[in-house]
Amino acid sequence: MLGLAVEFADSFHLNNPGGVDAGVDVRVSPVDGGVTAARGMQASGVFAGVRKMKNDIAVVYSEIPAVGAGVYTTNRVKAAPVLVCMDHVGAGVIQAIAVVSGNANACTGEQGLEDGYAITEALGRELGIDPATVAYASTGVIGVRLPMDRVIPGIMNAARQLAPDGGHAAADAIMTTDTFAKECAVRVEIGGKEVTIGGMAKGSGMIHPNMATMLCFVTTDAAIEQPLLDTALKDVTERTFNCITVDGDTSTNDMVIAMANGLAGNDLIRDFGEDYARFAAALEFVCTDLAKKIARDGEGATKLIEVTVKGARTARDAKTIAMSIAESELVKTAVFGADANWGRIMCAAGYAGVDFEPSRVNIYIGSLQVAVNGMSADFSEERAKEILSAKEVEITVDLRCGFEKATVWTCDLTFDYVRINASYRS
Repeated sequence: MLGLAVEFADSFHLNNPGGVDAGVDVRVSPVDGGVTAARGMQASGVFAGVRKMKNDIAVVYSEIPAVGAGVYTTNRVKAAPVLVCMDHVGAGVIQAIAVVSGNANACTGEQGLEDGYAITEALGRELGIDPATVAYASTGVIGVRLPMDRVIPGIMNAARQLAPDGGHAAADAIMTTDTFAKECAVRVEIGGKEVTIGGMAKGSGMIHPNMATMLCFVTTDAAIEQPLLDTALKDVTERTFNCITVDGDTSTNDMVIAMANGLAGNDLIRDFGEDYARFAAALEFVCTDLAKKIARDGEGATKLIEVTVKGARTARDAKTIAMSIAESELVKTAVFGADANWGRIMCAAGYAGVDFEPSRVNIYIGSLQVAVNGMSADFSEERAKEILSAKEVEITVDLRCGFEKATVWTCDLTFDYVRINASYRS
């Protein structure tokens, strides 16, 4: 699987990109800058008073119109910003993104939708661009109208403070209960040209696939046709942001937005060939890094948990079982308590609704085997506790009935999760 962002150039292999058998070795070089690492991208983060004590408005801007793509929450209740983005980004061209932190603008009726479009109008007017190329996102409390008397001046102020090094400020401004800003950017060679892909995300609670309470914005200077960007984003989202869970709640506001302005000067990516494979691989690296940071920062969390299920008959079976384990409150609390209660892992696999033979299952915590052929292995409880006390915990379940695998990420469930969510509105 893909790792977290690395200090030096890293390489990984992407098989079957975009459904085409054109696997290539791709070497990516992590760089600083987040959403402003790519050519022609600017961003800002400012305080507008939506929240009490921190920056709460972010703007991301491309110097020229870019092709855009989006993936959105599957929640039947969709917030106004999701509907605005489905309209504007759905047209395929995007040049700016406005993000409001502290207010979800969800369940606010027709007025909430009008407020969303008013934000895109204001930002478009301030930047001198078509408001239809402005995306808008919000995160925060549900059921409360936006304080437009503060939001609009904040949007205009953010537009005036756009800068090529403003990515960090924007990543900070979009946080709610997050404990750290989540950014990633890499460079990759495509068609002899250096292409940069950067991103920022927020998410800490109400995290669950399809999607989570999370926002993610990806920028790139790659030249790529809109349908291919759309395909790459959807495929990568399925393997990254739809493979994390914190608490099983799917939000009303989730979205991943990508914009590609073509300023890298590579030949336009028009088909599912090697250039597309290289782009998709680098995009997956960025999104995997951001997804794992969201899981690591789960509200009250102390540990990142990586669950891998291998030896499955199908990839879908593997992911279904992995998510069942990752979503188990008993598994998550056992990891919090550093208790090698592998029976909870076996139980969660068993109720996932996938056919497998329990008597063939092997389970590992880190490199330590704790179950063999569906029964307890002779293992050291002290060694297991040591492994489970680390900041990152790996759980591997080998079904031994096929050749497919899947990896998902979650975090431990702690006392602080209840404390944070018991007083979220206050």
